[in-house]
Amino acid sequence: MKRKWYLFLLVALMSAALVVSGCGSNEKTTAGDTIKIGFLGGKTGNHAHYGIETLKGMQMAVEDINNAGGLLGKKVEIVEGDHGSNSSEAASVTQKLITQKVAAVIGDPTTGITKLAAPICQSNKVVLMSAGAVGTGVVELGDYIFRDCLLDAVAAPVVTKYLAEDLKWKKVALVTTTGLPYSESLTSIFKPALDKYGIEIVTEQNIMEKDNNFSAQVTALAQKQFDGVIFTGYYNEGALFMKEMRKQGLQQVMAGGDGLLGKELYEIGEEAVEGSMVYTGFAVDTNNAVEKTKDFIEKYQAKNNNAQPDMFSAQGYDAVMLIADAIKAAESADPTVYREKLVQTKDWKGVTGTISFDANREPIKSPVYLLEVKDKQFAVKTVIPVTD
Repeated sequence: MKRKWYLFLLVALMSAALVVSGCGSNEKTTAGDTIKIGFLGGKTGNHAHYGIETLKGMQMAVEDINNAGGLLGKKVEIVEGDHGSNSSEAASVTQKLITQKVAAVIGDPTTGITKLAAPICQSNKVVLMSAGAVGTGVVELGDYIFRDCLLDAVAAPVVTKYLAEDLKWKKVALVTTTGLPYSESLTSIFKPALDKYGIEIVTEQNIMEKDNNFSAQVTALAQKQFDGVIFTGYYNEGALFMKEMRKQGLQQVMAGGDGLLGKELYEIGEEAVEGSMVYTGFAVDTNNAVEKTKDFIEKYQAKNNNAQPDMFSAQGYDAVMLIADAIKAAESADPTVYREKLVQTKDWKGVTGTISFDANREPIKSPVYLLEVKDKQFAVKTVIPVTD
């Protein structure tokens, strides 16, 4: 009799355990006292600026959410996945974030690593929201893949038109970082835009990421007549390329995408990058900023010795807030549930402006900020509305 009682008790306990585990199957990401959001990026290495700034923005958003009472009655916490700017580590870091049951992955800030992480998030039905992947072929990787940044496909043609019509550029040298998806993608966007607005490419030069000697490429440029350089790579190489141009006596300035956006551009490039132009989906423009944006700028400066936020920190902030609002609307932190609310985002007001997702989940954003390096800092050169 005693044996039967033990068996009965054991079966009851096992059944209860199964019920408890089963109840959480659709809410795995809200188990416990917190809702976890993963950060995917490099805090060290060649792309550290992008990762560090994205994480700063995310941390500010989480602080604001938790100070306002949390999300679904729970605190939000960030789980950091630092791949050290190393693409070979991206897959394992992404997988680790997923095993830690994050409700979403924010990252990577770069197009190339986002493309590596996206299939992993897609196969596990975890939402990935990049706050910086502006290149082509990103959201096509799956219906759990999103981004909240100004697309190169939108910005590069707008800036090209400005170069042609306002700055009267007629001839350019085009420099591409071979093997870098971001750069190759941006080059493929700039080429038809330059043709459309009547700007001739007089020479094309290829470099490699992490190279630091560009004497041969600049020597080739010196044989040509051109108004400026279209540089589609990242800030480290851009800074060194411009220093080599000045060394060889070339005085043209450089224009490029937000891969050039980082204080390292003028810290490394010094006087050589004065006048260089970088487009971005966010800039500190306090004269025209709405209250939400001004508040974000002030909070950022208070936390960072009065330094100004850039696109990566602002879009990192908005990425978390977009996810949080979708979770609130769905009343669930399960990506398979709240994803549909995220898809439906229309006229959402963030610190970087108004965001809507189109039928392909691509962000629709305006305006384009064109920044210029002036006195060893970025200054707004012009603000260009997106009308097409």
